[in-house]
Amino acid sequence: MPYTSSLTDKEWEIIKPLLPKRKRTKPPKWSKRDILDGVLYQLKNGCNWCDLPPDLPPYSTVFWHYKQWRAEGVIEKIMKVLHGRVREQVKKK
Repeated sequence: MPYTSSLTDKEWEIIKPLLPKRKRTKPPKWSKRDILDGVLYQLKNGCNWCDLPPDLPPYSTVFWHYKQWRAEGVIEKIMKVLHGRVREQVKKK
């Protein structure tokens, strides 16, 4: 069930290439899109990580990826790309 914070297919296509490539390990149980939806749900609603809805990945998985992506600058990179696209849409340099 999608939430108001869930990514649309169009939004996902913009963000997908910005996420780090997966290391060669066993196949993941949760997709990066599901994990990012969990991060966005928590950030939008301001709930505790442990209060994520049960149809999203476990909070420990979502929080671990959030910490990794934040430390690697992935969250900042996503924000810069999205900000740039919005500025283009309103025709600002």
